[in-house]
Amino acid sequence: MFENLFRKKDKESWRDGTFLTTVNNSIEADILESKLLSEGIPVMKRYSGAGNAMEIIMGTNNTSPVDLYVPSSSIEDARNIIVAVPLDEDFDEEEQDAIEDDTETKED
Repeated sequence: MFENLFRKKDKESWRDGTFLTTVNNSIEADILESKLLSEGIPVMKRYSGAGNAMEIIMGTNNTSPVDLYVPSSSIEDARNIIVAVPLDEDFDEEEQDAIEDDTETKED
């Protein structure tokens, strides 16, 4: 879904924002934008080609990638927020409980 998560672009900045990532379509962009906004990080979307017009006309853009930009002061926080977490079918609940117990022990 987010294959190009931290792919570098030629232009690192755009409209006072720093490049964060490129997603495949506007749905993925909306998901990440919603998450970042909920954490208090503003997001700017930059559409490729006719992507912006497609979203206005059709309501969504599934044809071209969207670049996301955030303020440079928030770039590290934004990268940490959108890190993809693998969801395996072989998820081991006991292993996860052990990790959580270990984290709680370190906090005490």
